[in-house]
Amino acid sequence: MDNAVAIVQAYLRLNGYFTVTEFPIIESMRDGGHRVATDLDVLAFRFPGAARVIPKPGRSGEHDRALGGPDPALGLQGDEADMIVAEVKEGRAELNRGARDPAVLRAVLTRFGCCEADEAASLVERLIRHGATDTRHGHRVRLMAFGSSADSVSKGYHTVRLDQVASYVTGYLRRHWSVLHHAEFKDPALGLLAMLMKAGVRWTTDIHGQGMSSRDT
Repeated sequence: MDNAVAIVQAYLRLNGYFTVTEFPIIESMRDGGHRVATDLDVLAFRFPGAARVIPKPGRSGEHDRALGGPDPALGLQGDEADMIVAEVKEGRAELNRGARDPAVLRAVLTRFGCCEADEAASLVERLIRHGATDTRHGHRVRLMAFGSSADSVSKGYHTVRLDQVASYVTGYLRRHWSVLHHAEFKDPALGLLAMLMKAGVRWTTDIHGQGMSSRDT
């Protein structure tokens, strides 16, 4: 997995999303054959109210502990079901042509149950035009791009900078390390960062910092 995709996947998972990465789209050709049209870096879905909870033993959830809410940088509008179709770049945050291809988006939304096949075309048209749309099932679908830089002028879809992603992930681990150090993370990015924390590395910026630095302790 690409390193930038890995850190974005970790970021979205900490924010309550289920994720699929590098999802291939296969299309039919005029000669009757098939080919991979593109692959999409990240598909993610978050249910309303999703949170990371540390439960207390027993039937009652009265003393369960929730570890924070979603990052405002994600641009969630209230507590809504949210599906993201995202591209991840190490350079400028932007969508590939494939991520705005109507055929590709019809295949994605139908595959993941956002809509029935007969309404996919109209939903995709609104998604491409506005960068976000609501389905008749009541959840929101958005186009998003992650990258090291983002234009100040809106491209018609939401962008998040990778320094914000990295700062959020390291800040989350630092704030909740007393709990999280017990876990063995299988996520590649979280696993690497947790290993560095266990080795004594501490990041000195907070989640609003403009970069990451570290020091041995």
